[in-house]
Amino acid sequence: MAETSTKPYMLRALHEWCTDNGYTPQIVVQVDANTLVPVAHVRDGQITLNIGALATNRLVIGNDAIEFQARFNGVTEHLYVPINTVSAIYARETGAGMGFEVESSATATKNELETSPHDAKESSDSPESENPKPTDSKRPKLSIVK
Repeated sequence: MAETSTKPYMLRALHEWCTDNGYTPQIVVQVDANTLVPVAHVRDGQITLNIGALATNRLVIGNDAIEFQARFNGVTEHLYVPINTVSAIYARETGAGMGFEVESSATATKNELETSPHDAKESSDSPESENPKPTDSKRPKLSIVK
């Protein structure tokens, strides 16, 4: 029997730590064809999601995936994030958290995003989707501590 990954346990623990301390837990996800998220919010192949109690409904952090409902532009969406695509979890207010390695096959290309069976209807050929906005320099930065 193969040993299970520690990653989902660490995600659950850090989510609980953020919640207990009044912080907003956020995850960074490397979007691939198996990830179900609003494509319009994906930048450079990744998306940052608030997984706090006030932002989610029916949140389940399982051993294989994180599933929940969230509102984007006033529309409730079902999100499905495979555990292997999560590259970090952190507290929005302090930046404290943990980074994880992501398999290179989990990183999506623009073509994979546009042809995703989950959100093909939401993909866009607009110039905005090809030229993502610059990231905010005030965002917390994660550093991997060994």
